[in-house]
Order: sequence, then structure tokens, then C-alpha cells
Amino acid sequence: MKYVALPVSSHTVCQSSTGLTNGVRRLSFYLAMEEYVARYIDEPDCFFLWQVRPTVIFGRNQVMQNEVNIDYCREQGIEMYRRKSGGGCVYADEGNIMLSFVTHSEDVPYTFNRFIGMLLLVLRRLGLEAVGTEHNDVLIDGHKVSGTAFYHLPGRSIVHSTLLYDTNMQHMLSAITPPAEKLQAKGIESVRQRITFLKDYISMGIDELKAFIRQTLCNGELLLTETDVSAIERLEQDYLRSEFIQKM
Repeated sequence: MKYVALPVSSHTVCQSSTGLTNGVRRLSFYLAMEEYVARYIDEPDCFFLWQVRPTVIFGRNQVMQNEVNIDYCREQGIEMYRRKSGGGCVYADEGNIMLSFVTHSEDVPYTFNRFIGMLLLVLRRLGLEAVGTEHNDVLIDGHKVSGTAFYHLPGRSIVHSTLLYDTNMQHMLSAITPPAEKLQAKGIESVRQRITFLKDYISMGIDELKAFIRQTLCNGELLLTETDVSAIERLEQDYLRSEFIQKM
């Protein structure tokens, strides 16, 4: 499986209007990157890792106003995007590792099983007792450490997931719970009991973990060009349209 890498120049510090700050792009760019790879890169299996600034991402069929605490996100500078895959609303920040897998197969159960198997391989090689669930989550000691979502294009499937190394718990609970008055300490404790952080199980830092995942799963690199990046940025505009993000 090839690791899809961006050219070095695309990671330099740019003006915020480009969606790139200190080498971290907005989430919409990476969604467009997945789609671009699926549509235009003729490689059986592709994989890449990414991180984002504090962001809420919700599924293609969800009503934004019902899932996102829009006022809180705006107050805290948390970005909000819709993805083309199904599933629920997710909060992500620099403490999450986001994973993208693009493959030729259109077989949904097979693709999910294969991807979950890759995550389990990584975690078990780290010495962790990880298991998958029928909902395509990954658990450690009964607590969720990863969730996944899927969509397909003609001849291609895309699976993406979050992998919790760490996160801002206050943002995680507040950003995806619309009634702010319901935010209580016991709410944070309840969420914390259902999830777990990899930092509590391994001694690796997050950058070391990213390198380990890549080394474990990939056997080569596919380096995109500046032309590819420009095409991804054009495709990204579809994800930034307010009609797409806020559709009812």
C-alpha cells in the first residue's frame, strides 16, 4: 500500500486565507484530497495521515443545527465541515490522528473489515489488546479509541477514521452537544468513561506514533505534485460551499 505524501512546499507557513497555518490545513482540504486520490490516482491502495486544528465534522445526512453547538464553535474558533460519508458528528483537534484509506474495492463489508484489521495490526504491534466492533469502532479495554466512516465513488471506496491520542475534552463535549446548559462535569466524566486515549497506554509521542503507523502499513510513497495540490484546492471549494455545509 502506498503512502500519499504532499510536496514539502505545501507544508510551509502560508496566509490563513489558503486554509494552511503552520503546515496544518483545514479539514476540507483533506476530504478533497481523499476524493482526488480516489478519482485520479491509479493505485490499488492508498493511505495517508493528517491532523487538523479544532474542528467539528458531521455526516452527509445530518442536520447541522441538530448536531453542532454552532454558537460554541464560533466563540471558540472551532471550524465546522460536512463530509460525504455517513455516520455521526465528531470533534477533532491536534490530539487526534486522522487516517484515510482509498482502495479499488466497492465491497463495503470487506473494505471496512480490511481497514479495521489494519488498525488492529498497528495497535497490537504496540502491545495493546484492541478489538473491533460490529459498528466498525476500535476499542481498548472496552473503551473507544477509533471510529470510522465510509463512502464510495465508482470503482473506489474511501474509509476514514479518527484515532484518539489525546484531545480537548471540554471542546469534544461542548462542540457536539447543542444545548450548552446541559454541559456539566458529570457529562465530561461520562464521555471520558466511554473513550480512551492512546497516550495513556504507550510512551510514544504523537509524531512517533504517526511514523510507526506509516511504517507498519505502507511499503512505498506516492508523492503528489504541486499540480495535484492545486487540483485538490479547487476540489476543496465544493466542501466549503455554504449550501453543502448547511444543507437541511
